[in-house]
Formats: sequence, C-alpha cells, structure tokens
Amino acid sequence: MSSRHGMPILEVEAYTSRDWFDREQERIFSRTWAFAGFAEDIGEPGRYMSVQAGLNNIFILMGRDRRLRAFHNICRHRGTQLLRAVGNTQRAIVCPYHDWTYDLEGNLVSVPNREREFPDLDMDCLGLRKASVDRWRGMLWVHPDADAGSIMDWFGEVEPHLGPHDVDALVEYDKGRTEHVIAANWKIVVENYIDGYHLGHLHSGTLAMYDHSRIESGFVGPHFAFWEPLSPEYAENLERNTPYPLVVPADRAGAWVPMLFPGIGLGESESSWSLFHVTPLAPDRTRVVIRTKVANASSWAFTRQSIRSSGFWSGKVSGKYSGDSSDPLASGDFMAEDIYACEQQQRSLQSPYFRHGPSSVSGESGVRRHQELVREWVEGSP
Repeated sequence: MSSRHGMPILEVEAYTSRDWFDREQERIFSRTWAFAGFAEDIGEPGRYMSVQAGLNNIFILMGRDRRLRAFHNICRHRGTQLLRAVGNTQRAIVCPYHDWTYDLEGNLVSVPNREREFPDLDMDCLGLRKASVDRWRGMLWVHPDADAGSIMDWFGEVEPHLGPHDVDALVEYDKGRTEHVIAANWKIVVENYIDGYHLGHLHSGTLAMYDHSRIESGFVGPHFAFWEPLSPEYAENLERNTPYPLVVPADRAGAWVPMLFPGIGLGESESSWSLFHVTPLAPDRTRVVIRTKVANASSWAFTRQSIRSSGFWSGKVSGKYSGDSSDPLASGDFMAEDIYACEQQQRSLQSPYFRHGPSSVSGESGVRRHQELVREWVEGSP
C-alpha cells in the first residue's frame, strides 16, 4: 500500500506487534553500532558501564593499560550477567553466581574448586566473548561483533553533514540530562524527530528561533542529516540573544539535528550540543534519554548571558495553545509537545477506522525513507 505521494507505508502491525518488535531487535539493533556513553564516563582503569544493544548486553571496561575493551556481559559458565549498569572494579570481574573470575582483559583466571569440579577444564578457551568498542565525536559505541571494524565505516559518510562542534571541549550540563518513557513505538518517535513538516506547526511557539522554511535535509547512507538556519530576528544580534554562551562561531550558527540510524539523534545548536538516545522497550513503549553539553565556561558567564538575553526571550516562547501549563500543548516545552503527538498517534493505531493519509512531498520525505530502511533491515536486505 502507498499514498498518492508514494509513501511506502509500513503496515500498522509494524508499530504494534511483538513479532515486528522482536525482528527489529534481532535484525537492526543487534547488528548496528550502539551508543554506550560519553568518553568521560570511563576515565580510569577498572571503570565500566554496560549497554543493551538489541539482544546483547555488552560492557565496556578500561584495563590497567588504560585501553578500552568491550565484552559480552555473559559468564562463560552458565551465562549469568557479570556486571551491573555502571561501576568500578579494580582488579577482577567476578561472576555473582559461582565466583568464576576474569581479569580486566577478559581472561578466565580463577574457578572455585577447579581441581575437583572441573578437572579437565581448559581455562584458556573460556575467556569472555569479545565485542567491539570505538570512539567517535566524544561518544563511546559498541558493536556485538568482535571484528566490526572502524566506526568510521558506519558514520564516515554522514560526518561532514554534522555541526562544527568540538564535543570533547564541551562539558555535560547535569540538569540537561532527562529521561522519558514514551507510550509509542520507537519508529513513531524517530519519525517525529525527522519530520520537518511539523516544525512550524506543532512547535510554532517553541522553536520560532529557527527558519523552518529553509530546511536542508536528506539521507546519507542510512543516516538522516538535517540543518536549518536561525530566524532573522534571532540571528540579528546572536551574541546577545543566545541564552547560553556560544559553542560555535556566530557566523556558523544554526541547528544541525541528524538522526543516526537506527535511533541516535543529535541536537547541535549555536549554544548547546545534545544527544537523544532512543531505546525500544516494547511495541508501544520507548525510552528516550537526553544528555546535553554546553560551553566549558564559568557559572558567572552563564548568568551574565542569561541576563543579557532575557529581553529577547521575554514572551518569545509559548505553547501551541494557551491555557494551563500542565497541558503539554500549552507548556511551552517542545519535548512535551512531541511526546503528546507521538502518544496520540500510537493510540490511533488501535482504531479499526485508522488509515494512513497522504505524505507531504518534502517535509515528510525523511519519514518515507526511514520506513524503507526499516523494512530493508527487517527483511534482511539493507
């Protein structure tokens, strides 16, 4: 089925059924690079963190040689997960079930009662199964395959279309870390992210600082690239109008908002850099974690910039509708607006009266291509 604009409609079941969800976990999220964290999250030997990459739980660990390694979080004895989400282990990795012990390089070094219980055990063959870890633009990534190669094989084509931000020079803004569990399929969340048609409508009062009529977007390989310039009013005196200290030169300001396949959005603006991490939890439930970085400047610099820009921002940001701020469409929060739209769309998929409507030629072209990509991966022909 397709619309009159040629939209390759994924059937409703692609957004509601467990079968589709399971196939996506196996054929997309278990076979692509997964975001694990920022480089500074693991800064010393023994530090580790784990990430769910589709069907695989993988942990990254810094060894005594300060080298990062990635392993499947599976004990070679009975399969118990070895490490929890994040932490520090100074000397060894010990399975909580039977105390099988591995060194920080993944070698099996101790088995309780080995001589009596496992007299013929070849410990050299039972090291932890390796995965791949790589660093890119200040972020750490993992891949389930030990020989996945360079991450540039995956992101190299899209990198020239990203913002000029020096991510390593920025610092994380603690209050900029938020987590949302959205009652919608992960593809609805991603499609909302790459839908340029809605920006000047749903977000007419919350993102008016950008010129949505001059969007430049398109796919580079499997990744969606997006850029739009500042609105003339905002750009006219940007050094004063920006709410935070600039992180790129004023003459290069704008919004780069790519969506890296399958579900990593980057919000790269003139005054901040954010990561938008989409994780499918169920056919109708998705977790989104947002982490934000800003200029490495003093608290006084942020206070001074807030004071300078207050005149511009006073009365500038408003919700789509007026009313109680508890209403997501009156909150003045563009994330709340997006969550509302995604959840309402998911609810409508349950109705026997639901039918996909036509697709806008340019504003929703990214949505069409993303649906094509998902179908290609699920059917085994990416």
